[in-house]
Amino acid sequence: MARFKHYDYSQMKRLPVSFAAQILPGTFEHTLNHLIDEEFDLWVFEAHYKNDETGAPAYDPAILLKVILYACSRGVTASREIERLCKENIIFMALAADSQPHFTTVAGFVRNLEKEITALYRDVLLVCDAANLIGREMFAVDGVKMPSNASKSWSGTKKDFAKKLEKMERAVAYLVKRHREEDERGEDGPKQDARKKQIDTLNKAAQKVKEWLATHEDKPGAKGGVRKSNITDNESAKMKTSKGVIQGYNGVAVVDAKHQVVVHAEAFGEPQEQGLLVPVLEGTRESFKAIGESEDILKKVKLSTDSGFHSEANLKYVYEQEIDGYIADRLFRKRDPRFAGAERHRPDWKPEPKQFHPQDFAYDAQAQSCVCPAGHSLIRNGERCFINGREAVKFSGPKQACALCELRARCLRHPEKTKLRQVVFFTGRWQDGKERYTEKMKIDSDEGRYQYSRRLAIVEPVFGNTSGNLRLNRFSLRGKRKVNTQWLLYCAVHNIGKVHRYATEWLEKRMKRGIGQSLEPEMG
Repeated sequence: MARFKHYDYSQMKRLPVSFAAQILPGTFEHTLNHLIDEEFDLWVFEAHYKNDETGAPAYDPAILLKVILYACSRGVTASREIERLCKENIIFMALAADSQPHFTTVAGFVRNLEKEITALYRDVLLVCDAANLIGREMFAVDGVKMPSNASKSWSGTKKDFAKKLEKMERAVAYLVKRHREEDERGEDGPKQDARKKQIDTLNKAAQKVKEWLATHEDKPGAKGGVRKSNITDNESAKMKTSKGVIQGYNGVAVVDAKHQVVVHAEAFGEPQEQGLLVPVLEGTRESFKAIGESEDILKKVKLSTDSGFHSEANLKYVYEQEIDGYIADRLFRKRDPRFAGAERHRPDWKPEPKQFHPQDFAYDAQAQSCVCPAGHSLIRNGERCFINGREAVKFSGPKQACALCELRARCLRHPEKTKLRQVVFFTGRWQDGKERYTEKMKIDSDEGRYQYSRRLAIVEPVFGNTSGNLRLNRFSLRGKRKVNTQWLLYCAVHNIGKVHRYATEWLEKRMKRGIGQSLEPEMG
């Protein structure tokens, strides 16, 4: 008969654990532990506590910061999960010194970090600067749109919500009528209970809509229209992304080129990015002033953004502030000769576009001629044409050729009504004769194309790290203030990761010198 080693679940074994020994040198948690204990100034957190003479002792902010930032580095955002890890995971237990904070304590600490997070983020930035991780040569600006803790089905105008309320009330009236009819017939059972719950749910939702309608007004749009509001989180916005329309926020980051350190970050509930460039640049300027930068940092660096931030107002700001900027407009790639043969890389299975666009017409600016996709020469309309103050060249198709053309359905939106096709090409000149800042932008030069091409390699790795490694794919909080706090926390963790990876020698020197040494950049 086979023999096995004896085991007994009732036996006991004592294991002495040194929490300090669990935080091993060379690990991210070791870097995080050192920075919070020795480099960051946490006096700003003391204003929250009023227990000097009375009240129970509070958890040390250093302990909570270590736990929360380490949780962010592991892709954990739920406060209940953080509480569980502080009881079961040895690294979390070591960072928390086995204090095991309750999930309400963790959630409340993050919720009230609005003022302190700015000071904390600037401490992280000061460490990055002292470790010589910020090159001050080029900043790239971009944003990532992520859903928030709000449903887009609760978005709309006051008119939309009034219709939704009317629909809910009709549904409630119908369900109540059915419920009474079943009561009269003496029916009772699971269907009746389910209908009662459905009525209660609709009544609560209707009350929620009524309260919102009574206390809110429509949000004005950028062009005088009305923007859709959201009942759950009215500071969020509907945004178009490559994955569809989401209800969320746009996390904008200003990233330094040397080691992809995020020098400024801010979350906005704005679907369009044109109005976000000036606030983030001013925030960048203030951040560098706070860490001791005497000169205007924006005048020392190159600036690169994508076409989402392009507008005449932003270009005017860049020129007036004497910033060396490279901001692409929406037609930048079409003018770039390197993309002239891009069409040949399109997959064969992709369907042809339904409608012809101006770029499908062969326009010769020097000869002032235009040929349509069917090969017919178009007729020029007049000598000078102005559309919204911009000079343009307008062409029309011959009536006989357009009437019998086989491509008529693809060329005209309403071929049954429209007789002929008209196409417009803008020359870039304006009616008032003034040169626009878009024409002044030097992005079409060889230097401009080179500088702009660096943008992807600077800013996109940040979003790849936050979404892929740190697993931030959605904002779990509501309201701009809280969402901005969460975005800054993750960007701070990203920067601490840069310190851990690229400033090993600097950290070792700091640990040998001890506490009290000033943070100054070490060159060389």
